Amino acid sequence: MSLSCEQRQTLRDLASETDGIDRPVYARFDKDPLEPIIGLGDTNTRIGFFGRDPGTDEVKYGEPFIGAGGQLVRKTIYRHLHGDDLPDFETSRALGQDFFWINTVPYKPIGNKAWSMKTKRRFQPTMISLLVEQWQGRSLITLGREAFLWFGIGQSKDERARIESFWKRDDRFESAIEIELSAPNGQTATFDIRPLPHPSPLNATWYKRFPDLLRQRLEQLDVRIDTLRF
Repeated sequence: MSLSCEQRQTLRDLASETDGIDRPVYARFDKDPLEPIIGLGDTNTRIGFFGRDPGTDEVKYGEPFIGAGGQLVRKTIYRHLHGDDLPDFETSRALGQDFFWINTVPYKPIGNKAWSMKTKRRFQPTMISLLVEQWQGRSLITLGREAFLWFGIGQSKDERARIESFWKRDDRFESAIEIELSAPNGQTATFDIRPLPHPSPLNATWYKRFPDLLRQRLEQLDVRIDTLRF
């Protein structure tokens, strides 16, 4: 799945008015800082991964979830599907077509700090339209607190409180929550959200446990080679 010309231009226009894009990193790799980094995958994939924002490796390759944290996700998925170690980097990139990949904001922030609430709000309608209008899947594995709480932005006070309360539960990484999103065109869809901790090596509390937690999610969602698509 690729962005339409209109979607790409919408994101580029938003980016041109956004302070905080890490332009030096884009310049280092001779990349356009206005070009969104969205992998998406095929429209008929069953399972999606929702993260915070791209990092340095994502800028370098122009693909999301390809850095250290993304590689941990991809290695865990590959072993779950094939019962063996991921053979090489190119295989990890090819794996991207079997899942849907998306972030709160498709641009790398300076210092890898989370984007402000103002920025996430500005980009949210376009990101929701990709989820609701184009992707056929409805099961999302979120990575980290920022990615999960993004689903409360723009919601009613009660719904936002429900989402925030779920994140505080001790069993949040084993349980699921249904959340409805409304696209700018009025179309709505209910998503099955299954949060996980952020897979960054800097996340000392959860990094070693992450593969087992992700494998549990994949088992819950019956992810097999023959169930990757509708």
